Amino acid sequence: MSITALLGFALVALLGVLTPGLDTMLMLRHTLLGGRRAGFRALLGISLGCLVWGTASIAGLTALLTASRLAYDAVRIAGAAYLIWLGGSALWKSFRGKQSGEPEVRGSGHPLRAGLVTNLLNPKVGVLYMSLLPQFLPTSGASAWGALLIAIHVGIGLVWMSTLLLLASRAREFFLRDKVKRLFDRLTATVLIGLGLRLATESR
Repeated sequence: MSITALLGFALVALLGVLTPGLDTMLMLRHTLLGGRRAGFRALLGISLGCLVWGTASIAGLTALLTASRLAYDAVRIAGAAYLIWLGGSALWKSFRGKQSGEPEVRGSGHPLRAGLVTNLLNPKVGVLYMSLLPQFLPTSGASAWGALLIAIHVGIGLVWMSTLLLLASRAREFFLRDKVKRLFDRLTATVLIGLGLRLATESR
């Protein structure tokens, strides 16, 4: 595999990471409502999800998502249901007067689990790996090079999203004001529900 191919993949990966998406929104939500530690846990979960999808793509498992409409729809519906549950439970806690950010400050598992499960239940991540990796893999030693490309993608994501996380944590004092926190909490929860509904209704 040539250096040119590596640089080409790194550029494509960088452009993909720079494009705001569900992972970015989820990480920022946990950071602003739960603190820097909660944000890093969510980011760790997202990165672990990417590693799982990448490993599955090398093993050929994600080819099932591309070939089978039933498998794709099953993952898509499960992901949509999880997003709607996340947003709905956050709204419920918010309107009951219990801020959804509080458990994220005290609990170590919730942000990591949310990041991991949300990523794993997003079939677009698997399809992206399956469609992107083969274009940059050589005919021999594909598994080793595939692992390197996945590491590059995850590494770029960690660097960029960690930067966003640190910047967001500096603005956390503003978002901890009661009215601002409630508004932001409900806004991001509504966005999660909207993304879940969009994922549930979109065609492949």
